[in-house]
Amino acid sequence: MNFLLRSLAGLLLFAVTLGLLGLAAGQIIWASKEVAGGGPPQRGGGERSFSVQVDRFARGPETPVILSYGTVEAARSLELRALTGGRIVELSEDFRDGGTVAEGELLFRIDPARATSALNIATIALEERRAELAEAEDRRDLTEDELDAAIQQRDLRAQALARQDDLQARGVGTAQAAEDAQLSLSAAEQTLVRQRQALAEAEAAIRTARIAVDRAGIDLSDAERALAETEVAAPFAGVLSDVTAILGRLVSANEKLGQLIDPTALEVAFRVSNAQFARLLDDGGTLQKLPLSVTLELDDIPFTLEGRIDRVGAEVGDGQTGRLIFAQIRQAGQQILQPGDFLTVEIVEPELTDVSRIPADAATSDGRVLVLDDEDRLEEITLPILRRIGDELIVADAPEGRRYVRERLPQLGAGIKVKPVTPPGEEGAQAPAAPQSVVLDEARRARLIAFVEANTRMPADMRERILKQLEAEEVPVAVVERLESRMGG
Repeated sequence: MNFLLRSLAGLLLFAVTLGLLGLAAGQIIWASKEVAGGGPPQRGGGERSFSVQVDRFARGPETPVILSYGTVEAARSLELRALTGGRIVELSEDFRDGGTVAEGELLFRIDPARATSALNIATIALEERRAELAEAEDRRDLTEDELDAAIQQRDLRAQALARQDDLQARGVGTAQAAEDAQLSLSAAEQTLVRQRQALAEAEAAIRTARIAVDRAGIDLSDAERALAETEVAAPFAGVLSDVTAILGRLVSANEKLGQLIDPTALEVAFRVSNAQFARLLDDGGTLQKLPLSVTLELDDIPFTLEGRIDRVGAEVGDGQTGRLIFAQIRQAGQQILQPGDFLTVEIVEPELTDVSRIPADAATSDGRVLVLDDEDRLEEITLPILRRIGDELIVADAPEGRRYVRERLPQLGAGIKVKPVTPPGEEGAQAPAAPQSVVLDEARRARLIAFVEANTRMPADMRERILKQLEAEEVPVAVVERLESRMGG
């Protein structure tokens, strides 16, 4: 009996559970339909409609801007290395991280004692070789004189032999005298040969001495260069970084002691997608030198400089996509930038004509946009998407003046009745743009100027630029908002 009661109680609880689950499922289905319909179902079977934000297409010129991010790199830098080993005996006061040096300024000197000794030895050796050359030239001159004397002796002996031969032919000379004259001429000829050989040896000695002089001159040049390499001067004006030199430190040859960076020769490296890179090429496939602007945030205050595209990277790095672009900064004030700074880059593309700018939420990825007809029913059209700029699209072939839905919701589609909600102002007109500048009262202007003048961390040229903006009749809203946010109100 107890078993039967327990079975009936369990069956009752199971039935109640099933009933509650069915009721919950019904409530969920009903709520889902209500949300999908934009509200509770209308009574009386009327057509459902949805309220949508609408705007009108406006066609005209647009200037697309490619947004990217990059870093500052040094276009002109030099590693400062010890050209010879030794101890640092002199160090410039400016040779430290962040130090500014002028062109030609002596940065450091390595102990020149050994190089000076080598230079003195090389100088003496050159003088010795020159002395040997002079001695060889003197011997050559003496040998030439002796050769001239030997030639004269030979000529005299030849004349004496001729006379003896003439006397013997007339019967007044003797054979013995003729033979003696012949022997004397032969001896003179041998002396002449020896003098010519001595002259050749003297000429060879001069050539050898000249080679020795040239070799000694090369050794002297090497010694002078070694002495000059004990001093390192700045080849151009710049700022120092990565300095490791200490006075008295023993360094080895080719050891890096710092790096010199030219602050006036900086460039920006940034990466763009393949599609963006294709738009930067002209009809011939050459990269266009388009203008651009780079922005550096300093304590929430933007510092903007102008530049121009210079070149494209030679290769795509491992694991990278798109193309690496380098741009040159062509505006005064670039000294505020430092290698490694992270910048926002905006590239101004050539102007597009007869196009429209719409919110990105108004179109699908393939350019399908919902537009309203005269009865406020939706129609779907497809517009070519030319550019995607942040949260906006630039499209072509838009029907000018026609209303479109600013945000395409999942429940919207062709044929649906809607209730258009236009921006403030005239019906169908676009919302007025937020003011770009504001007129300040004197008290507010004075507070902002005092705050900027008291900021010692701000660069001087940037402080001057902001002060000029604050002194103008109309001040940019962005500048006022940033300053007041830092002031606390």
